[in-house]
Amino acid sequence: MLCPYTNWRKVAGWGKKTMISKILVANRGEIAIRVMRACRELGITSVAIYSEADKDALFAKYADEAYFIGAAPASESYLNIKKIIEVAQECHADAIHPGYGFLAENPSFALACEQAGIKFIGPSPRVLELMGNKVAARCEMKKAGVPVVPGTDECVSDSEQAKTIAREISYPVIIKPAGGGGGIGMTVVVDEAELLLGLESSQAIAKNTFGLPDVYIEKYIAHPRHIEFQILADSHGNVIHLGERECSIQRRHQKLIEESPSPVLTPELRAEMGAAAVKAAKWVNYEGAGTMEFLYSDGEYYFLEANTRIQVEHAVTEMVTGIDIVKEQIRVASGQELSVKQEEVRSNGWAIECRINAEDPLNKFAPSPGKLRGYRSPGGIGIRVDSGVFTRYTIPPIYDPMISKLIAWGRDRNEVIARMRRALYEYIILGVKTNIPFHKAVMENPRFIDGKLSTHFIDTEPTILEDMKRIIEREKPFEERLSQIFDEKKRVAAIAAAAAIQQMSRNRPEA
Repeated sequence: MLCPYTNWRKVAGWGKKTMISKILVANRGEIAIRVMRACRELGITSVAIYSEADKDALFAKYADEAYFIGAAPASESYLNIKKIIEVAQECHADAIHPGYGFLAENPSFALACEQAGIKFIGPSPRVLELMGNKVAARCEMKKAGVPVVPGTDECVSDSEQAKTIAREISYPVIIKPAGGGGGIGMTVVVDEAELLLGLESSQAIAKNTFGLPDVYIEKYIAHPRHIEFQILADSHGNVIHLGERECSIQRRHQKLIEESPSPVLTPELRAEMGAAAVKAAKWVNYEGAGTMEFLYSDGEYYFLEANTRIQVEHAVTEMVTGIDIVKEQIRVASGQELSVKQEEVRSNGWAIECRINAEDPLNKFAPSPGKLRGYRSPGGIGIRVDSGVFTRYTIPPIYDPMISKLIAWGRDRNEVIARMRRALYEYIILGVKTNIPFHKAVMENPRFIDGKLSTHFIDTEPTILEDMKRIIEREKPFEERLSQIFDEKKRVAAIAAAAAIQQMSRNRPEA
């Protein structure tokens, strides 16, 4: 199907020249749709790839073109580099946008794109490899003069070396896989008696999950805040930041709620940390969109890692700055300069994002895949929903269970919290369990309202579980009333089907 914009080079905000006319999105779900929306606004043809599990998914229908990529397991579809490159060549795509997850931070994929003459919308393979290794990234940041958490500058090979390092930086310490992410394989050790077991455990998990047993050791910061800075960089030497996002509400090192700005940063500290993020990006010759992530505690901040891709929570920054980060990615990939300079970046109001997942928060957030019997997203002023689902859509059990990203904007933090509460109240999702009760509980939590956050917020709030149960009971009548909407539709459809069958039997000729 042809792109509806024939004169795409003249689309407002795009510029006079660009090499990109067709982008293959090597991802699925809401992020695929998010990228395709930017393509549609820019008049660029979008191409979807889909697995057997996603043949009826919305993103595959939304794209201008869609190609079957393989069986449901990601290893046979969304992680199949050879097949993705073949499809991109077959459909004559100029570029590939990897979204997040899957191959987004894979240097081999970026290199394969480069060798095939297809633009990878992201950093170079060298930067992906460098920043993907946590130890190498630490070393580069130290060279750049960016503060890092006290720890090792090389991988730990044996227990004696580990003991020496731990004594030098003092307990507690945390053992981390060098090539991992998402908190997988991290082990906190409080004394030497636990060190050997923790080392063996982290190495085993790292090898099984990431293919490399390499680990390193850092000083464990007990109650930090997780603050990241959104950066944009082009190939003309321009590097800017778009302010920070606070991502301290986490479960097992996985972010659940993000907001911008952070309630804890002063304008002076924001400027200092933003400058450090820009310095880090310039040091490694970064290109594209990404984040420099920091731990913050007691007025001090330390480089944590770089995320060399678009982030799940990028929409929070877009809501307060008005800057379309995906469009900037495409602009940079086309060889153009960024459309905005640092002094032009303005933050307006406050934004919060809740990740809405198909999981049971009362059962340790166990995944809850299945068919959506009813779905209606919230709306109204200041509300944005990035989603890839619909009524009767079946959430596959083999991928991330995210249903949507719910983003609210307000003039200040009090207003955005009130607006998010209202939006969560309106959200109707029937057929699967979701973590909406968790988000409702957090939005009513006094510590959250006061902005007293840390990455251990959930673990240190013993009433969260009971709060969720209370909220579920409190709002059950409202949800039951809303569910009747879908039940009524089902009843009407059944009556119509029965009437049609009856009419067919009346018209059937007698034997």
